[in-house]
Amino acid sequence: MIVEGAIIYSNLLVLLALGLALTYITTGVPNFAQGSFAIVGSYLALTISNFSAINPYFTLPFLFVGGGILGAFCYTLLRPLIKRKASIDILMIATLAIDLILLGVIGAYSDILSKIIGFTQAKFVFSQYDFYLLGFKGIFFMSLFVTLFLLFSLFFLLYKTKFGTAMRAAMENPALAVTVGIDISKTRLISWILSGGLAAVAGGLLPFMQEIVPLTGSYILVSIFAASIVGGLSNITGALLGGYVIGFSESIVTYYLTFIFGSSFLVYGKVVSLIIMIITLLLAPKGLVSIISKFLKRS
Repeated sequence: MIVEGAIIYSNLLVLLALGLALTYITTGVPNFAQGSFAIVGSYLALTISNFSAINPYFTLPFLFVGGGILGAFCYTLLRPLIKRKASIDILMIATLAIDLILLGVIGAYSDILSKIIGFTQAKFVFSQYDFYLLGFKGIFFMSLFVTLFLLFSLFFLLYKTKFGTAMRAAMENPALAVTVGIDISKTRLISWILSGGLAAVAGGLLPFMQEIVPLTGSYILVSIFAASIVGGLSNITGALLGGYVIGFSESIVTYYLTFIFGSSFLVYGKVVSLIIMIITLLLAPKGLVSIISKFLKRS
């Protein structure tokens, strides 16, 4: 069912775009390794489920912790550059270097895992572990539940805790936050931990809907950036909006275009995301959230 698949894909894009927005808002770094963060989560889920014989769904809490550690490690690598007030170009290149390193590590790990387990892990899916409920795949319900749970948890952290207040202050005005005694470095570290955790959880769910290979992170990175930019890269709410806009557009529009151009057009599905992103940049550089905000103010 095309709508079911679009909802699942959109839910995962929301988590990935949300993580990207968090790191961009707090540190000004567009993280080009966000896709690889997700695939690290995919392979971590594969490893845990293979060696413990548990359903990959039950690995999600471990994936969040593992992804958080990865996020913290990456921020530690970037921190010296941020302290020296490196330009956004340098920071982008640094995250791209991290992405290439992760890509190499994932590729090497898949080979090692293949030799240990005895069969190829260069590509894999989790569809064999899924279940059906009310005629829908389990991933449909799980992606909804996990996305809603993490969104509400993030909302609670940001708006119902003292640390969340400090974190939002650091996001909105870092210079002022420093003057009132807020530890900017700590809030940045937490944002990278959350970003890594969200990406890894999304990566753990991704094999339930598509085949995973070491290069999958690079492939989905286009959609992650498109979702963030369309919604509004500097706005957390924009990640939610952009995730569903790009998720539905990429899934449904591509599906119907195959009737015109043939099934081979599926390979070019990311073109739809890129076109929507370009149109958004031309008409609303700050994303759809800026348009909604202007409309609400006029009302």
